[in-house]
Amino acid sequence: MSAASLSWSSSSWLQNHCLTKSMNSEATKFTETTLSLAVVAQKKAKKTRKIILKEDVPDLGRKGQLMDVKAGFYRNYLLPMGKAQIVTPVLLKEMKIEEERIEAEKKRVKEEAQQLALLFETVGAFKVKRKGGKGKQIFGSVTAQDLVDIIKAQLQRDVDKRVISLPEIRETGEYIAELKLHPDVTAQIRVNVFAN
Repeated sequence: MSAASLSWSSSSWLQNHCLTKSMNSEATKFTETTLSLAVVAQKKAKKTRKIILKEDVPDLGRKGQLMDVKAGFYRNYLLPMGKAQIVTPVLLKEMKIEEERIEAEKKRVKEEAQQLALLFETVGAFKVKRKGGKGKQIFGSVTAQDLVDIIKAQLQRDVDKRVISLPEIRETGEYIAELKLHPDVTAQIRVNVFAN
């Protein structure tokens, strides 16, 4: 079997490196040893890209998330829309610094909420006066906005009325209201309702 009878003509690299060298020394090598061919596997093209999302993308991920996506999806959709960019060491460093800053901010907000909760719980009861009716009944009811106004008057603190969870108050007596100051911090305050 001679080297010329091989039908690998489609690979130009193989022809240039293996066949031509063996053709030149065919007479000397072929008689002494059999011909050995080097088969080189070509690498497949990279089909995925490592990216960082610049904004939330539905069904894909959230802003700042590190992920692998198909090269075509990145090239044809994410890159032109400005929704992602390729990961670089500099970008990873910036992302880490930003994450640390965000974590420090979250920790600070949680500590403030815990201090405010401690303040609310040490104050005691907030007193609410309403026009009285028959027996223990009062006219109208006590709402979260009423409680916000009383807190502002007594403690000079602004509280959003949406964080206050108040039972329905239509009679005089003592009630417990909850203030959700942070997802992890809830303060309970007492509300005393009196009739005028």
